[in-house]
Amino acid sequence: MVLQKRKHIYLMSGVTDMRKQIIGPVSMIEANKPGKVYPGNYFVFLGNTRHVMKIVYCDRIGFCMWQNRLEEKTFPWTRKQTGIVKPEHEHFKLLLKGIDVFL
Repeated sequence: MVLQKRKHIYLMSGVTDMRKQIIGPVSMIEANKPGKVYPGNYFVFLGNTRHVMKIVYCDRIGFCMWQNRLEEKTFPWTRKQTGIVKPEHEHFKLLLKGIDVFL
């Protein structure tokens, strides 16, 4: 997955039920940021075990979901329990590798 620099990244704080398919995260996005999902911004969700991360975005024809799973490590995550966190692109790239940017 190639992240476009002109698009925004939003981390959805707290944990998400990873059993939900694409409709669950999209409904959460629209509840928190109505109208902001369509321009192609990236919305990131983390599961309770912190091994699975899902990224939802909208391309030209519909919604897409990208999933990343760490087998041995866990993803670091924001300490906020609710709301949205907007990291810089460079910080998010580190987060994808399992490096804690929330210190």
